[in-house]
Amino acid sequence: MTVFFRRLVAGAALFVTEFALILLVGTVGIVIFLALGRQVLGDGQVGFDEAAFSWSHAFLGEDNRGWVDFMTFLASRNFIVVAALTVIGYFLVIRRHRWYSLKVPVVALGSITLNLLLKSFYNRPRPALPLTSASGLSFPSGHAMISASFYGLLIYLVWQHVENRSLRWLLTVLLTTLILLIGLTRVYLRVHYASDVLAGLAAGLLWLLIALPLLRRLELFTKKRVRPEHGSGPVIDVH
Repeated sequence: MTVFFRRLVAGAALFVTEFALILLVGTVGIVIFLALGRQVLGDGQVGFDEAAFSWSHAFLGEDNRGWVDFMTFLASRNFIVVAALTVIGYFLVIRRHRWYSLKVPVVALGSITLNLLLKSFYNRPRPALPLTSASGLSFPSGHAMISASFYGLLIYLVWQHVENRSLRWLLTVLLTTLILLIGLTRVYLRVHYASDVLAGLAAGLLWLLIALPLLRRLELFTKKRVRPEHGSGPVIDVH
C-alpha cells in the first residue's frame, strides 16, 4: 500500500510539474506573439528590429555566408520535407509506431499552413536590402516557425525514445541551438526582422503544444475503439 501511495504521489507530482511547465511556456509564447503582432498591425515597426541586424553580424561575423546559408537551408521547405519523410519511414519501418509517424506530417504541414495564414493576416513586407533572395511576406518567419515546431517535435521524440540520459540532454541542447541559430541567420541575411523570428518561434512552439496533446487524445480514443472492453476477441494493435 505504501509503494502504491508513493507511486501515486510521484505520478501526480510529475503531472502537475509538466502541466505547469506547459502552461508557463504556452502563456509566454502567446504574450510574445500577441505583443509583437500588435506592433506590426500598428505602425509596422518594432524598436529592436534595426539594432538586431547589426548585432547579428557582430555576433556571427561578416565572412560566414556559406555557413549561414547552410543553417537557414536546414529549415527550408525542401529540406524539412526530406527530413520529415525520413522520420516517418523510421517510425513506420524500424520502430513500427504508426502514431508517431502520423505526428510528423501533422506537425510539419500544420505549421506551414498556419504560417501562411498568419502571413496573410499580418501582411508585413520583408526588410529592404536583403543579402539573399526571398519571396513572400515577413511576419511571422516561416523558417523560425517551422524549425521550432519540427525540431521541437524531434526534441519530444528524443525524450520519448532515447534512454541514455547524457545522450538525451546532448541531443536536446544541439536541437535547441539549431532552432535558435536558424532564426538568427534569417536576421543576419536581412530576409526577416528580429520580431518576425521571435513571433515565428513563439507560434511554432504554440502549435507544437497544441498538436501533440490533441494527437495523443486521438490516439487513446482510437485504441479504446479498436480494443474490446472486456478482454474477449482479438486485439487490434494500432501502432
